[in-house]
Amino acid sequence: MNAMQKMLLIPASALLLTAAASSAQADALSMDRVDEVLVPAVDYGFTHYEEISIKSRGRAEVEGWLDDEWYADVEFSLGNGETLKEERKRLITGAWGMSEEDVRQALEVARKEGMSEFEDIDIDKGGIIDIEGRDENGRELEISLRQGSYEITEIDRD
Repeated sequence: MNAMQKMLLIPASALLLTAAASSAQADALSMDRVDEVLVPAVDYGFTHYEEISIKSRGRAEVEGWLDDEWYADVEFSLGNGETLKEERKRLITGAWGMSEEDVRQALEVARKEGMSEFEDIDIDKGGIIDIEGRDENGRELEISLRQGSYEITEIDRD
């Protein structure tokens, strides 16, 4: 590799690293923009949420129940709420998960603990809600709490 090729390689590498870092940052949503996910999800028919994840390219993925039989996995555009991908399954387990109010309350607890952006919120069958996100300094923050009481069971600050 000659000197000219090396000189061109260094800026190109820096550009790729910058692009990778900014795309990683794009996988989170400001806490005050949660309606960009919840409004289209409610309009779609979700009654119970198992997981809400913020994806790259301005997308959110919502997994949960439409009623006692139908489970859905849907991607929405954060800008306009457009349905981008959908998959439905008929299951016999019955609806379970977080209500819209559970999601809002859990995110409010996380906000009070310093979370400014969330990446993912999910619940397990035991009723523990896990929220992953970042504080205003960009540091990772993970919070676990109990459904209903919204009592924090664990906080991990990186």
